Amino acid sequence: MSKNTEKIGEIESNLHQTMRFGTKAIHAGIEPDPSTGAIMTPIYQTSTYVQSAPGQHQGYEYARTQNPTRHVLEKNLAALENGTDAICFASGLAAMDAVIKLLKSGDEIISCNDLYGGSYRQIVRVYEKFGLKSKFVDMSDMKSLEKEITPATKLFWIETPTNPMLNLVDIEQICKLAKKHNILTCVDNTFASPYLQNPLDMGADMVLHSATKYLGGHSDVIHGCVVVKTDELSKQLHFIQNASGAVPAPQDCFLILRGIKTLHLRVHRACKNAKKIAKFLENHPKIDKIYYPGLKSHPHHELAAKQMRKFGAMLSFDLKGGSVEDAYKVLSGTKVFALAESLGGVESLIGHPASMTHASIPKAERMKVGLTDSLIRLSVGVEDIEDLIADLEQALALVEIKEVKKEKKQKIEKQADTIVAV
Repeated sequence: MSKNTEKIGEIESNLHQTMRFGTKAIHAGIEPDPSTGAIMTPIYQTSTYVQSAPGQHQGYEYARTQNPTRHVLEKNLAALENGTDAICFASGLAAMDAVIKLLKSGDEIISCNDLYGGSYRQIVRVYEKFGLKSKFVDMSDMKSLEKEITPATKLFWIETPTNPMLNLVDIEQICKLAKKHNILTCVDNTFASPYLQNPLDMGADMVLHSATKYLGGHSDVIHGCVVVKTDELSKQLHFIQNASGAVPAPQDCFLILRGIKTLHLRVHRACKNAKKIAKFLENHPKIDKIYYPGLKSHPHHELAAKQMRKFGAMLSFDLKGGSVEDAYKVLSGTKVFALAESLGGVESLIGHPASMTHASIPKAERMKVGLTDSLIRLSVGVEDIEDLIADLEQALALVEIKEVKKEKKQKIEKQADTIVAV
């Protein structure tokens, strides 16, 4: 690398550090195309690159190893999370797979006990047969967590807010504990997005995103990434990226780059909507429990206010009575909220974790953290809030109508019994 190139890189790094988030989202790591001046990064849809002589090329040899569209995205992502580098993958789970490949047989992962079902499945059903050990614990209890650490513990896998119970983990405290025991930390930051939370600034070694969600934001691409704090982790993960080959296509990288340009606008609006929906549900007579860190009733509300810029756009709730039948009526009764897996898009989604995103977690394990068969999860989008609340109101009315009918039936039966007795 020439001194001039190093100087340019230093200038860019300093500029990105002074940029505010919205400016970073649009500009960090992105330059007009040098050959045409195109303001949007081109989609370099190629599998290989021509060399003038063996080993003499323009920085690109083979598209699994390097791609210009992917390279720009990785620089942009690194800037958003204040990291040294970012490494992109074909999905969030492919990114997680790469992180776990930093470990070896006999090593142990300690994870929070409330996490995405796909993450649980990968740790337990894929990697345990290769000799990796795992524990799933309540990471909000620091004393209990430290007792679980053994010499084999090499990675803390952290979700915060958690999926789908919206629990919070104190990132700074966990990372201090990890450093004390020489343990790597990776924070799945998918639910928060870089707009709301930057775990590397709180001491984490790695941040993971299912970029499919808020980063892409339009429900049209599958993608994942890991942002790292050190050059050493960057080298290791780029090696795994190339050696294992789970790389994203150039078109996918382009879509994520495009989505990131409006990340701050979308998440800001979605958070605002979610807070209003949470307050509506909190006061609804049919709701038993609501899980949203923006409510003062949430046990981790103060922690959320400390380590997040806003409270997010995800929330979950249980109906009174815990009837799965009632939950299904609500799930199938919405008109604006779409019944679908995933989250983080501009459109609002409603889901049933027990049968959808968390079906791979045994019921006994789900129930320990309160993930009941009737739990409903919302990914709040950017539609008009009045329409979203009206939609939930009419869907919840389906359950209320059922209860009225039941009460009428009981009253009629009681009257009939009285007539017979007479």
